[in-house]
Amino acid sequence: MQAFKDNKDVAFGDINLSEQQIRGNHNPGAGGWPTIRYFNKETGIEGGTYVKVTDNSMCDELGKDEHMNAYVEGYGGTSLCSAETNEGCGEREVDYITKMKGKDSEEIVKQLTRLQGMDGSSMKPDLKDWMKKRIAILKQLAPKDDQAKFDRPQL
Repeated sequence: MQAFKDNKDVAFGDINLSEQQIRGNHNPGAGGWPTIRYFNKETGIEGGTYVKVTDNSMCDELGKDEHMNAYVEGYGGTSLCSAETNEGCGEREVDYITKMKGKDSEEIVKQLTRLQGMDGSSMKPDLKDWMKKRIAILKQLAPKDDQAKFDRPQL
C-alpha cells in the first residue's frame, strides 16, 4: 500500500497456499477469501484475525483506502499521521493535535484510557474511525513511560 511505504512499522506479505503451506492456528479460508491476518507484539507469530466492518466482500472493504488505513493503523498500532510534524494528518487531526499538545501528560493519559475503554462499543464506522485516529495521536503524545501500556490493537 502506497500510503505506508515509508512506515518502518508496517510490512505486507502474501502467501500462495499452493506453494507455501502454513500451519498452526492460521486457518486460511476461514471467514472467506482472501484470509487477512495481522501480526503485532501482542499476537506474536499466531497473529490475529481481521474482523470486517462492513457488509461488503473482504476485497471491496479493504480495497477502500480509508478502511485499509484504519485496519493497518488500528491493528498495527501505527499511524500515518505524525503528531510531531503533522505530516500525513488531515485538518481535523491537526486541530486535535494542537488541542491535545496544550494538555498536560495526565490529561493525555486520561483521554487515551477513556477512548480505549470505548473500544468494542457499538458506534457508526465514521465515529469509530475518528476514535481510532485520536487514539493513535494520543499514543504519540503520551509520556514515553506510559506508551507501552497502550500498545495494543484497536478493533
